[in-house]
Amino acid sequence: MFKNIYLPIDNSDYSNACIDIGLDLAQKFGSRIVASHVYAAKMHDTRFRQMESGLPEEYQDEQELEKQRSIHDQLITKGMEVITDSYLDIPKLKCKKLGIPFLGKSLEGKNWIELVKDINKSDYDLIVMGIMGLGSVRDSQIGTVTNRVIRRIQTDTLLVKHLPELDTERSSSGKIVVAIDGSGHSFGGLKTGIELAKLWNRPLEIIATFDPYFHYAMFNSLAGVLSKEASKVFKLEQQEKLHEEIIDKGLAKIYQAHLEVSKKVAEEEGVSCTIRLLDGKVYEKILQYTREENPFLLIMGRIGVHSAPEMDIGGNTENLIRFVPCNVYLSSRVFKPKIDTIAEEIIEWTAEAKERLEKIPGFVRPMATSAILRYAMERGHSMITSSLITEACENILPAGSMEAMGAIGQQVKEKAKMENLSDPYASVDPGMLKDKMMAAHAGKAPSTIKIKCTACGTVMGEGAIKCGVCNASKERLLPITDKEASTNFEEEGGVSIVTSFDSKNFAWTHKALERLEIFSPGHVRQKAKARVEKNARSHNISTITLDFLNDVLDLDKLSSDG
Repeated sequence: MFKNIYLPIDNSDYSNACIDIGLDLAQKFGSRIVASHVYAAKMHDTRFRQMESGLPEEYQDEQELEKQRSIHDQLITKGMEVITDSYLDIPKLKCKKLGIPFLGKSLEGKNWIELVKDINKSDYDLIVMGIMGLGSVRDSQIGTVTNRVIRRIQTDTLLVKHLPELDTERSSSGKIVVAIDGSGHSFGGLKTGIELAKLWNRPLEIIATFDPYFHYAMFNSLAGVLSKEASKVFKLEQQEKLHEEIIDKGLAKIYQAHLEVSKKVAEEEGVSCTIRLLDGKVYEKILQYTREENPFLLIMGRIGVHSAPEMDIGGNTENLIRFVPCNVYLSSRVFKPKIDTIAEEIIEWTAEAKERLEKIPGFVRPMATSAILRYAMERGHSMITSSLITEACENILPAGSMEAMGAIGQQVKEKAKMENLSDPYASVDPGMLKDKMMAAHAGKAPSTIKIKCTACGTVMGEGAIKCGVCNASKERLLPITDKEASTNFEEEGGVSIVTSFDSKNFAWTHKALERLEIFSPGHVRQKAKARVEKNARSHNISTITLDFLNDVLDLDKLSSDG
């Protein structure tokens, strides 16, 4: 999960706690630790030059001033390097003891700028960073360096906030808590939470918060500013009732569904969890929850369901980072649960829609269902109607694909009719259907249904009941593709009906049968014949020509020795 874990360190209490957490993760995941410290030698040099005018008189001589500049430069440069090496030695020695690969980085420049540059150009999977550093002051909520860094990176970040040795008044419950809002980032955080719960053997709880009170506040506000005429136009009373009876209850259902989906995802990965639905302002309720429950870790998406993709950090996430008393994990990972899992909890079908779905042939029903569900969820629908199915088909499928799939159905029905089958799809080859459905979804124009006499090779339009040339019965008439229709079977010596390996009849041209005879009689020839017939069925080819046989044998590199 984490190949490279990055630790920005400064020898503060929070920094030292980051080292311990980072090494624990690295040991369990087999990760490499990369630690860095940023020092600002140039800044100190600038400061010294600014202070030169205030030096004692004996240092104002030019020669002495140059001497002091040189001494200061050496002390600052070398001193900073020594300090940085000392800081890096702490995780280095711990990694050596535990057998963890280690890389130390000494960076010179403005701390947050250099950290951002290093993170964004490297392949770190996780940043473990203290919420504050050496420069923290009382009542600080987040250090300026940490605040600036997390806004400018997209890598998953674990912010260490809780120090048991310092915060003796509060003991952690040990829980890992994941906040879910239905966004891909929150579900990505869920996946991480599941892994960490397994890794640390900690209890997992998933929470979701919805706000049923916003609309009450909004309508109370509107009531005070809308005139009687405006209220009538807006239909204030009806709108308020709609929100009370439908929308607010619907919100609760949606967020409860997010929890149920999350629980299923966790259970699929072998992790048990508890779920909890909170009602109220998201920031307020989650903050209250963390203060009461004292979890070890709160995992949140970097941005939420209502955030624009360009946003650095969502509003609720930003506020919670500052005030929750526990460690915080910012997830940039995006994950979407399986459509079927989401749909089971969120989507309902009207009776008309269910009836229409049942009419779809079984071989394409799963594909059609998934496409309709995806279309509905992308547009925020929780109820699928017959009209929505029509809309989905019109928008999802390329032009001409509906007609193409209709042609497929018609061909299948015609074949079943000729073979006197009660179930049209009972004898249909799945490979053939797959190829045709792929062509349909690609928007290829539907093929015209034609009939060919397997006795004499005459091509007729659909609906023929006997051959108009040789009077062959209906059983000798089979549906064919446009490509087959253009083939002159007489040039290949006519056709013969041959029984396939599974007792089905195929029309073979005489030249194709002659080509088959180059194979040794017995098993080898039967194997080659079966391979050709199988391919013919998958491509809905009723008459096997020499060209088709050669294509199959060349394609499969079938040799005469089997």
